[in-house]
Amino acid sequence: MKLAILAWLVLAQDFYTATKTPEEMANRQAVFETTRGEFIIEFLPEKAPNHVGYVMKLIEEGAYNGTAFHRLIKYGIVQGGDPKTKDVNAVAEYGTGGLGFLKRELSDALHIRGALSAVQVPGDPDSAGSQFFIVVTDQPALDGQYTVFARVVEGINVIQTISETPTDENGLPTERIEITNVTLRDKPPPEIPPFSTETVEELATYRAVLETSFGEITMELFPHLAPNHVRNFLRLAKIGLYDGVTFHRVVPGFVIQTGFVETRAEPPSERLMQYFGNLEPEFNATSHVAGIVSMAHGEDPASGNSSFFIVTGNASPLDNLYTVFGRIVDGMDVVQQIEAVPAENEAPLERVELMKVRIEQIDEH
Repeated sequence: MKLAILAWLVLAQDFYTATKTPEEMANRQAVFETTRGEFIIEFLPEKAPNHVGYVMKLIEEGAYNGTAFHRLIKYGIVQGGDPKTKDVNAVAEYGTGGLGFLKRELSDALHIRGALSAVQVPGDPDSAGSQFFIVVTDQPALDGQYTVFARVVEGINVIQTISETPTDENGLPTERIEITNVTLRDKPPPEIPPFSTETVEELATYRAVLETSFGEITMELFPHLAPNHVRNFLRLAKIGLYDGVTFHRVVPGFVIQTGFVETRAEPPSERLMQYFGNLEPEFNATSHVAGIVSMAHGEDPASGNSSFFIVTGNASPLDNLYTVFGRIVDGMDVVQQIEAVPAENEAPLERVELMKVRIEQIDEH
């Protein structure tokens, strides 16, 4: 029996060298389809080549299809990959299958949000196999103890939602959450950010329509005054980062404010957040009068990113302190309706939603 296990261990250890190079494995992703949604991982063969090779082998064989997540810690980890979870009548054995094939491969890879790490038999570090856990929030106490072999690049919010599922006293979810299918694919080429190449003149041919729960607001853009802010705004609108945020601040006679990502109805995906970043200010001489659109920021003038405000009155104290990048040309009546929403400490008492920012190109002919 011991010799058989050793033979399997050697096979698992050498699998990657006989089939794929680390460079080839690094160019692959795995798409996990679950009953709660989809998530995608990228492998780290430079950190744990044997684990990556073994897991890729299992995926190619369909070994994960029909398994279920069998252990959850809310906002901590989700654990799956046990072949015994395919049997709905073997619940007492969940967590005991698929182990004993891989030696531990420790590296400097950390157990940060989205990391995939190998499950081990307690007390035996050289006992990993098909089982894995995904880190929902940073778990530094696990660093240096378990083998990190991949990371989630899309769908970490799906993993977080799974972790929120009620469990019994052993961490077993009270609802079956199944991995229905896992496939390998080539890593797609880097996405070219929208509005990366347009000139200032070309940017000026666009306008934005704010589709709100109170009606539409149309704004013209000022790329000649604030090209980077306009480019950033159009980009975030195009990818849908603004979809479902709220007007979170209302100050009658002064401003209404929206675009704050944390007010979004659904948390943004990793794909969306890769375009989220702070902007250097582009202050200009435009006065903050009714209808002007300007970028919000914190104490640091270079901390603006997505949140912006529409001026509803005389806001001259903001001149040369905030970047003006547009102006409302239609829908000021909608702005006034939002401004009239009852608020407490500047926070509206009802949800006023920015459902979408629609980009339109002006026909100059």
